[in-house]
Amino acid sequence: MTPDIALSVSGIEKSFPGVHALADFEMQVARGEVVAVVGENGAGKSTLLKILCADYTRDAGDIRIGDVVVGDPTPRDMRGAGFRLVRQEPEIVPNITVSENIFIGEYPARRGRVDFSRMRQATMDLLAQYGFDGLIDVDALGRSLSPAQRHIVEIIRALKPGVRVLAFDEPTSSLTADETGRLFNLIGRLRADGLGVIYVSHRLQEVMEVSDRIVVMRDGRLAGVLQTAAAGEAEVVRLMVGRDLAGGFERAETTTDRVVLEVENLSSRWHKNISLRVRAGEVLGLAGLVGAGRSELAKVLFGEYPRSAGTVRINGEAVRIRTPSHAIAAGIGFSPEDRKSEGLIMVRSVLENASVAVFSKLARLGVLRRQWMIDRALPLVRALDIKTPSLDQEVNKLSGGNQQKVVLARWLAAEPQVLILDEPTRAVDVGAKAEIYRLIDRLARQGMAILMISSEMPELLGLADRIMVMRDGTLSPPIEKAQATEELILNHALGLAAA
Repeated sequence: MTPDIALSVSGIEKSFPGVHALADFEMQVARGEVVAVVGENGAGKSTLLKILCADYTRDAGDIRIGDVVVGDPTPRDMRGAGFRLVRQEPEIVPNITVSENIFIGEYPARRGRVDFSRMRQATMDLLAQYGFDGLIDVDALGRSLSPAQRHIVEIIRALKPGVRVLAFDEPTSSLTADETGRLFNLIGRLRADGLGVIYVSHRLQEVMEVSDRIVVMRDGRLAGVLQTAAAGEAEVVRLMVGRDLAGGFERAETTTDRVVLEVENLSSRWHKNISLRVRAGEVLGLAGLVGAGRSELAKVLFGEYPRSAGTVRINGEAVRIRTPSHAIAAGIGFSPEDRKSEGLIMVRSVLENASVAVFSKLARLGVLRRQWMIDRALPLVRALDIKTPSLDQEVNKLSGGNQQKVVLARWLAAEPQVLILDEPTRAVDVGAKAEIYRLIDRLARQGMAILMISSEMPELLGLADRIMVMRDGTLSPPIEKAQATEELILNHALGLAAA
C-alpha cells in the first residue's frame, strides 16, 4: 500500500434479498484527492457509503484506511480510523443547540461539568475556520435550523481531529449558490491539507468543477474511472446508462383520449407550477434523481402533504384533497416507495392489509365483517399469485415481492380511477418484478390511469407511454415513448437537455 492512498476498497460484495447491490467493487482515494462517485439511482452509491461508515456489513472484500486493514468495524471504529460521512439527511437533535449538536458525544468539560462557554466559542471558531461564519446562530435549537443550516452543522461535526477521509453524500441538495461556493472552497482546503475526499452527487456540473477523478457505478459494479480534466459530461452519462436493455418489458399502447387526472399549476414546499395529465389506459412515467421531489409530489396528490396552490381534477371535476381519505374518496390509490413503513401494517395480516382501504365498505354498524373481507381479498390474492400460507399470515413474514403485491391488492380492492405507483418494483426479485409489470399492463388495458415513479430506466422505457422528468421541483415537457432514451431522460434530470 502506497503511503499516498487514503482509502482503498477492493472486491466489495453486498447482497440483499433479490438484489445484488455491490459486485466486486473497487476504488481508491489518494491523500489530497477529490474522487466523485456517480451513477443512476440504484447503482450502489448509497450502499457503498453505508458499508464505509459501517451502517451495513459487507459480504466480502477488503477496506483499508491508510495502511490499516479494517475488519468488521462498528460505526465508532470507522470514525476512529478516520472515515467520516456527511449524510444527505443530517442527523440533528432537535432540542439542543447548534454547538451541542456539533460536539455531541464529546462535550468539553471543566471540573466535571460541561463547559458550555468553551463549547460555544469552539463552535464559532470552527464555523469561521471553515468559511461558514455568520450563517448560523450557535445558540439556535436544532429544530429551528433550515435544511442548509442542518447540512452545515453536519459538515462541521465531521471535521474533527483524526479525519483522514471525508465523504459527502449529495452535499448541495439543500444549499444556495453562495453556500455551495463556500463548500467548494472548504473542499479545496481539505484537498490542500491532504485529506481524501469522496463526493457523491447527481449534479454533473458540480462533479466536473470539484473533482480530480470520477468513479462511475452501474448496477453495483465499477463501470469506469475517468480523469476529470480529460472527461466530458457526455462520456460520464454514457458510462452511467450503458446497460444492455435487451429482454425488457414492452407494453403496447392502450391510451385513450379521456383525461382522468389533471394537475394544473400545483405548487408546494417542494414544487413549482407542476402541470400534468394522465389519460385512461395510460402509464405516465415520472423520472428524476434523488431529491428532485417525485415522492413528495405523489404524497401531495394523495393528501399526505399540503399544496399551496394549483388545481387537481378527476374526470374534469376539481377535487379538494387535504387527507388520504379525501384522495381515496376521489378515486386515487397510492403505493408508496417505502412499503414497510408507509404502505403496510407489518404486524397485521394479509387479509387486513389488503382490506384496509375499503374498511368502510366491509362493515355493518361499525363492525367489520370478516367474511366480507375474505370475499373481497381472496380473489385478489389468487389473481396476483400472492404466496402466503393463509390470509391470516402477517405480512412481515412474506417476501418483498409478495409484500408489494399485497399493497397492490389493497388498491385493486378499492377500485381507484388513478393509481400512483412510487418505485413499484424496488427490492423485489426478478420473477415478482415481471409479474408486477404484467399487472400494470393489465390495469392500463382495463382503462386505469397510472402515474408511475421509477428510478429504473428500463422500467420506465418499457412501461410508460410518456415520460416526464422532475428536476428541482419542476417538470420537463412530456417525452413520447418513441423519442425516449436513457440518455435523454438523464440529461433532463441533470439539467443538460436543450431548452
